[in-house]
Amino acid sequence: MTTAARDTTRSGNQDERHGTAVVVGASLAGLMTGLALSHAGVDVTMLERSGAVPRARRGAALGGVSEGLLSRITGSRHSKNGSAPLSSVASGVQSWTAVHARLRAAVDADPHIELRPHTTVRGVGQDADSARAITADQQTFRGDVVIGADGHGSVVRAAVAPDKPDATFAGYLIWLGLTDESSLVPSCHLPRDVDILSGGEDYLLGYPLPGPDGSVTPGSRQAGWAWYDASHNDLLRETRAVVGNVVRRSLTSADIPEATFRELVDKAEDLWPSPWREAILDCIERRAVIGTPIAEYVPDQLVNGRLALVGDAAHVPTPMTGSGFSASLHDAEAVAAAVSAGVRGQAMAQALREYERKRLSSVRSMVQSGQQFSRSFTGLAA
Repeated sequence: MTTAARDTTRSGNQDERHGTAVVVGASLAGLMTGLALSHAGVDVTMLERSGAVPRARRGAALGGVSEGLLSRITGSRHSKNGSAPLSSVASGVQSWTAVHARLRAAVDADPHIELRPHTTVRGVGQDADSARAITADQQTFRGDVVIGADGHGSVVRAAVAPDKPDATFAGYLIWLGLTDESSLVPSCHLPRDVDILSGGEDYLLGYPLPGPDGSVTPGSRQAGWAWYDASHNDLLRETRAVVGNVVRRSLTSADIPEATFRELVDKAEDLWPSPWREAILDCIERRAVIGTPIAEYVPDQLVNGRLALVGDAAHVPTPMTGSGFSASLHDAEAVAAAVSAGVRGQAMAQALREYERKRLSSVRSMVQSGQQFSRSFTGLAA
């Protein structure tokens, strides 16, 4: 079965459209890329293997995200079909889920974007006139370009950089948790910004986040934490979260042995001050903890003909850089500008090479700066 990306002329909208794109992946980078392409006059089909917010992202946080930055990529806070305005986010550290929800709402409101959940892409290809994504159920989606926004384990990357298809394990994991501020004892006061703490061979980032309803009123917020740990690599390999030197998945609570939870309790009580000690213990008691092995990828190229990469599919830095979100936004805007300038004929490959020229040096430097931390950190724990 072959499904073409949609016609370039939409009923009810007289905006001039400039071609079609297939975006693989609807996480943050994919959503931003879809929106940027649509704003540039390109019709978009998005293919996403999941149907909702991935569990592994719950508890993760993003720095440097403001309402202004999100409005830049989402456009007007009012939808184009007359539905309710998009919700805003407070400035500062944000939960991954809140930012994803804001971007997803903008995509759902955009008549030039079709998002197809539960659609797993197994491979991509191209010819002189188009690019294509082939799904697990043998559907083929065609467009003038295919853009891989499918994360650190990208399928599209294997076609863009076949000699270097995999992100590699950085040698440590991050334990992540999220708890309601109201569940902590009254004497636990959250800071206004991120706490970065060192405890022996470990690091901890603790951060206040808006509550589930977006409230930033003290007492109604959430406390998020990310515990950098290089001492449980054997567990990652035993559970096949890491295979060889490639990160395959995160650990859920069901993957974590009771002995490991008890060890984390003992270490948290010994290493971390209030309020993060209490937040960690609360998450462990509720078994609301995930373990994310950290991958890194320094790209040598971002494009191949009509195929391009953005976000973690293109470059994978350690979260310690704090640059992943802004880098993905810049990727989205740059690739959209390139695609809208050259969607027809041989101009596409040339336009995408211009995208690569603008972004490659910057994102390589970003990942390499994070690798310096990773090597230092894993050396401490060795």
